[in-house]
Amino acid sequence: MAIKVKAMERQLKVGKDAGQYRFMMQTEIYNTLTAQKVISEASVRSGIAEGALSAAWDAIGQVVKVWATEGHSIAIPGLGNMRFGVRATSVDDVNKVSSGLITARRVIFTPSVEIKDELKSTSINITCFDRDGKIVKRVTSSDPGKIEDPEDPNNSSSENQNLNNTQPSGNVPGEGD
Repeated sequence: MAIKVKAMERQLKVGKDAGQYRFMMQTEIYNTLTAQKVISEASVRSGIAEGALSAAWDAIGQVVKVWATEGHSIAIPGLGNMRFGVRATSVDDVNKVSSGLITARRVIFTPSVEIKDELKSTSINITCFDRDGKIVKRVTSSDPGKIEDPEDPNNSSSENQNLNNTQPSGNVPGEGD
């Protein structure tokens, strides 16, 4: 298997390079699989009845929602951990702290080592299209497979993302950890 990426030649509309053409890459999404499709496939692979898997899927979804809203990081077996977080503007005075500083609520997913290893070893096939939609080049990955890790502050590709992460509300570092 391989991750398919398309590099489309597009004219930049803003910034210092506005008006120039650049190849912009994005992954190709084949389609979104429904929960029922996933349950059916898991039933075939596990031998567990679809009804039982469907009930378990629904129950797990409810538990994840409840626990995440309480500030927990939830383990998702075989995949990683999920938690809620926020992006917020920083201020120099405690009297300026308010919920108005929150710029976005986020779902933060940290993949397991197994998922990261799978991603690292998966090849990437890039198809390049010129501005007229004509294929001009095909490339197969030879990169080292570096994986972005939002939990690692030493990871340069996610450094800026970590600057505005805050703990879920009600959690104060060092208190009750």
